[in-house]
Amino acid sequence: MQALTWTIIAFFLGSLPFPVWIGKLFLHTDIRKYGDGAPGATNVARAGGRGLYIIAILLDAFKGAIPVWLAQLISDVHGWPLAAVAIAPVLGHAFSPFLKWRGGMAVATTFGVWLGLLGWVGPVLIGVGVGIMFAIQKNWVWASVCGMLIFLIFLITLRFPIHLAITNLCHTSIMTIRRYSYFTKWPELQPWLAKLGRKP
Repeated sequence: MQALTWTIIAFFLGSLPFPVWIGKLFLHTDIRKYGDGAPGATNVARAGGRGLYIIAILLDAFKGAIPVWLAQLISDVHGWPLAAVAIAPVLGHAFSPFLKWRGGMAVATTFGVWLGLLGWVGPVLIGVGVGIMFAIQKNWVWASVCGMLIFLIFLITLRFPIHLAITNLCHTSIMTIRRYSYFTKWPELQPWLAKLGRKP
């Protein structure tokens, strides 16, 4: 019952569209009119709120981290029940009832969840995976999704519990579903890698 309660709380917190609210309150605009049209922190910067971007991305991250932390700290939720709590904020961000069940990829929220699960190790390993993908190609959606798959390899190689690997796969699936249109064509390679494929 405690795990179910925390899962519901985590979904609710994850569904809070902080970047959209920040855009309306401080920038007097709908940030979804900018960039890729997503309700994420990046579009706060694109709408002109570069300073507010930091606040938005921190709020998006901590709405993922806090319920995962508290579920473990207060109710001693671990294992598979904790996996449900960890998936819920990302699901809430991607399918927010506050935005008519629309949302973003939940990249910042995913970082936050893994901060709550593994401490600094989680975000660092995800960052390494995303960084590797950005070094290869230019599309941030491909980098985020494939970076999560690289993170999955880290989890398996380092022999983390299986429920964490399943949590990763669920996060990756949610990201893919929210931005499936980006995967209809191959991403553009970074210049240094494209040159390697050219004939001398």
